[in-house]
Amino acid sequence: MNKNFKHHLATGVAFAFLVLWYYLLQRLGFFDFASQLMSEEYAGAGLMLGIGLGMTPAFFIWSRFNRAVEKKLQIKGIYYEDSYYNDNSKEQDDKK
Repeated sequence: MNKNFKHHLATGVAFAFLVLWYYLLQRLGFFDFASQLMSEEYAGAGLMLGIGLGMTPAFFIWSRFNRAVEKKLQIKGIYYEDSYYNDNSKEQDDKK
């Protein structure tokens, strides 16, 4: 199995994890709870907030999993957040 196939397989597993996390939150009634916290005319906004808050931990786990897989498979790439933090730390060093 080549490195690209392993990476695609791991990405698919991670995506399935996101789908299962969403389904679990749905089955537990988290989204209904979040939408009921708002008045009826803002139930959609409550649902959107519930989805955002409920899925945040899953996306964090997903990103860490992807980073670990890419490190294990020695896949090199440029991440936006890496350049942001590197540039920011250089500016702070220059100020000192």
